Amino acid sequence: MYSRVIKYWLVLGCVLLFFQVIIGGITRITGSGLSITKWEIVTGTLPPMNAEDWQVEFDAYKVTPQYQKLNVGMTMPEFKFIYFWEYFHRLWARMMGFIFLIPAVFFTINKRLDRPLWSKLIPVISFAVLAAIFGWIMVASGLIDRPWVNAYKLSIHLSIAAITFAFLVRATAYAFNPIAVKSRLPKLVLSIGIFLGVQIFLGGIMSGMKAGLYYPTWPDMYGQVVPDILTDSAAWTMSNLEFYDKSPFAPALIQALHRVVAYALFIMVIIQFFKVKQEEFTIKVQKIYTVFLVLVLCQVVVGILTVINCVGHIPLILGVMHQGIALLIVGAFVLFLYEARRT
Repeated sequence: MYSRVIKYWLVLGCVLLFFQVIIGGITRITGSGLSITKWEIVTGTLPPMNAEDWQVEFDAYKVTPQYQKLNVGMTMPEFKFIYFWEYFHRLWARMMGFIFLIPAVFFTINKRLDRPLWSKLIPVISFAVLAAIFGWIMVASGLIDRPWVNAYKLSIHLSIAAITFAFLVRATAYAFNPIAVKSRLPKLVLSIGIFLGVQIFLGGIMSGMKAGLYYPTWPDMYGQVVPDILTDSAAWTMSNLEFYDKSPFAPALIQALHRVVAYALFIMVIIQFFKVKQEEFTIKVQKIYTVFLVLVLCQVVVGILTVINCVGHIPLILGVMHQGIALLIVGAFVLFLYEARRT
C-alpha cells in the first residue's frame, strides 16, 4: 500500500493538470496564445517587470501576423490582458513540473515510489514533456503567415494533454488500489474509448477552426442535415482542408463529424449503462459508470448550448465548460476501465 502523501500528491497532480487544460481553453478562446513570441523555459518564468520590458514584448507581438491582420491598433492594456493568459498558462505548466519532479525524486530516494507505480508514471511524464514541446510547435505555427495557431496542431496538443490526464488518473487509481487487473472488457466498452478519443480530437480541430461560427444552429446546420458544400465533389480537396480559413468546407465537415460521433458515442454509452446494471459489476463500478453517464449527458447539453451561442464569437464560459467536462469524462472513463477490470 502507498502512503497518504503519495496518494494526495497524485490527486493534486490530477487537479493541477485539469486546470492547466482549463487555462489553455481560456487562452485559446481569448486569442491569447500568440502574445508571447518566444519559448524561454527559464528566463520566461518572470513576466515583464517595467514599462520598458512591456514595450519590448509588445513590439515583438506587433511583428506577428495576428497583430498585423487582426489586432492592429491594440492598446497596451489590451495586450497585457492576452499576455496574462498565455503567461499564466506557461507558468502553471512550470509549476506542475516542479510539483511533480521534485517530490518524485524525493519519494524515490526514500523508497516510497516503487517500480510498479513508476511504470505508470513514466508515460505521464513522457506525454507531459511531449505536450509542452508540441505546445510551442502549435504556437510557432501562428507566428509565420496565419494570424492564429494551426487547428490540427492545436488538436494534437489537446489530445496529448487528454492522454496525459488519462495516464495520471490511472496511476492515481493504482496508488489507491494496487491490485492487478483480472478481466477483459467488452468490445462495446473498447469502442466507447475509441470514439471518445476521436471525439476529443475532432473537438480540438473544431475549436481551432472556430467551426461553431459557421453553423450555430441545432439540430440542423442552417436548415440542412448535411450542408450543401459537403455534397459538392469539387469541394473535397486537400487545399480546402489545409486552408480551412478560405473555404467553409473544412469547418462544415469537422462540425458534421463532431455531431455524428457525438450521437454515436451517446447511444453507445446509454446501451453500456444498461449492460453494466445487468452484468456482475460491483456497486462501485456501477456508481463510477453512472457518473460517467451523467457527465456525458451534461456534455451533450453544454455542447448544444455552445454551438447555438456561437453567433459572432465563441462563448467563453460555455466553451471552457465544454472542454473541462470532456476531461472529466476521460477521467471517469479511465476509472471505470480500471475498476471494471478488477472485478
